[in-house]
Amino acid sequence: MSAHCQLTGAKPGFGNTISHSHRRSSRRFDPNIQHKRYWLAGEGRHVRLTLSAKAIKTVDAIGIEAAVARIRARGGKI
Repeated sequence: MSAHCQLTGAKPGFGNTISHSHRRSSRRFDPNIQHKRYWLAGEGRHVRLTLSAKAIKTVDAIGIEAAVARIRARGGKI
């Protein structure tokens, strides 16, 4: 599964885990990615999106039609 949000573009960040002795090792900060299915009334079909938790709240606020328009404006395929 790709840890990448279709709406916000959130993707993993990278950094270090620092132990008690201050040794460093690489780690990965993954966004909270969820698969969500929405009814797209304008096209008469369901769409399945890979969204971060923040993007799900954004879709609830602006609506699925506007969210799909933003994804397509970014060059995403739905």
